[in-house]
Amino acid sequence: MRSESYDFLKSIEETPSPSGYEQPVARIVRKRMAKFADSITTDVHGNVIVAINPKAPTRVMLAGHMDQIGFLVNHITDAGFIHVSAVGGIDNAVLPGTRVTIHARKGPIQGVIGRKAIHLMKAEERNGGKIELADLAVDIGAKDKKEVLEHVAIGDPITFLLGVTRLLNDRIVSPALDNKVGTFVVMEALRLCSEGKLNIGLYAVATVQEEIGLRGARTSCYGVDPRVGIAVDVTHASDYAAIDKRVAGDVQIGKGPVIDIGANINPIVSDLFLDTAKKKKIEVQPAAAPGATGTDANAIQISRAGVAAGLISIPNRYMHTQVELCALSDLENAALLIAETVKRIDNKTSFIPM
Repeated sequence: MRSESYDFLKSIEETPSPSGYEQPVARIVRKRMAKFADSITTDVHGNVIVAINPKAPTRVMLAGHMDQIGFLVNHITDAGFIHVSAVGGIDNAVLPGTRVTIHARKGPIQGVIGRKAIHLMKAEERNGGKIELADLAVDIGAKDKKEVLEHVAIGDPITFLLGVTRLLNDRIVSPALDNKVGTFVVMEALRLCSEGKLNIGLYAVATVQEEIGLRGARTSCYGVDPRVGIAVDVTHASDYAAIDKRVAGDVQIGKGPVIDIGANINPIVSDLFLDTAKKKKIEVQPAAAPGATGTDANAIQISRAGVAAGLISIPNRYMHTQVELCALSDLENAALLIAETVKRIDNKTSFIPM
């Protein structure tokens, strides 16, 4: 991967953006994309809309959400422990022993979500049992509630401790690869398209609040009013233990982006992706999506009178944990596939299924 591109990816991964608090990442996107875009706007919802050739009558929108799961400070005990509310789909089972950051107004505060030592547990506690978020608390080392309130306020956002770790074979591990890799891919695709002449208007949108209901995609797509809308998100890799491929399909890390095919997807769009991949010799993985995909593609498809929706997915292990894993090559190939496909669309391209 180009060093400048990797630096952009790393910067957004290591910047907090829980749903509703995406502004720090939005600032990075606007600054980086200024040299590639004809226009950059931010709507009232917080979506960052980066455009090339915005006056063209045919518009194609790319959407990658920049929000991540996280928490909000909800209650502070007299003893100085912080109880939290979940933002998005939190797996309580992975929380004990986690390092977190509270993104307070005066600056970040480090903390941990502890767990009773195994020595002090009853036998039934050691052998599992349901973990309730209300039973967990963040410890910042404070002596009491008064000291906590000197640093932290109700409503402050919290994330897992952020950071990118590189593994073998160009794999990376980081919280919130879901779905800042989607933001990265759509911006990279626009960067690639900026190097030549397009027949259409291209809009790459870093959307907000996907994790709490596809909210940013709904508002930004209504505003852009595209003919074609392509979402980029992560999908579950099924190439490790305990995953049933009969249910999840055969999706492998490092084997290329996934082209989703099914009811949420316009068939002409998915066929165009498959044909482009074949012509350009880009390794891809087709996957069945029989119903709603749970991504921005859902909101895009039913915007206004309907949009020709597509979905490109990045294989991801350990989704919604602190150690999500993706391959850099899959990100690069996803951006290339989208850019090469967009270049084939013009004012005469029909996406009406016949």
